[in-house]
Amino acid sequence: MTKTKVIDDFHGEHFFLDNFSPYGVQYMNVDFPTSEHAYQAMKSSSPKIWAFFGTLKHPGTAKAVGQKLHLRKDWEEVKFSIMQEIVELKFRQNPELIPLLLATGDAELVEGNTWGDRTWGICNGEGKNWLGQILMELRDKLKEEG
Repeated sequence: MTKTKVIDDFHGEHFFLDNFSPYGVQYMNVDFPTSEHAYQAMKSSSPKIWAFFGTLKHPGTAKAVGQKLHLRKDWEEVKFSIMQEIVELKFRQNPELIPLLLATGDAELVEGNTWGDRTWGICNGEGKNWLGQILMELRDKLKEEG
C-alpha cells in the first residue's frame, strides 16, 4: 500500500502556500499585500476598513487587527467561501505560484501549526484543515484546466 505524501509545514520551500507569504491579492477593489490581509479585512463589511487593511505592512499586524474587529453578521456563514475566493485569486493573480502548487503532486496539504488553529489547519493532530482542503481543491481544478 502506498502512503500519501503529506506537506504539513508551510515554511521554507512551501511558504508560498501560507497566507502570510508575500503575494499580493486584489479583492473587493483593494490591493492587499497578502491573502491574510484580504481575509482579515473581510471580517468587516466596511470598504473603509478594507482599505485600511490594504495599508498595513505585515500580515501579523493584519491578523492582530482582524482579531479585534466587530465581525460582520454573516461571518460564520461566509468565511469559508471568502477564504476560497481569496486563495484562488492569490494563485491566479500571481501565476508564478501555479506550477509550485501543481508540483506538490497528490500530496496531502496540511496547514500544520503550533498556535492552536484547528479551523484552517491542524494543531497537535486535531483540526479541520480548511486551508489545506481549499489548496488541494484548487490544485485539482488547475490540473483539470491543464
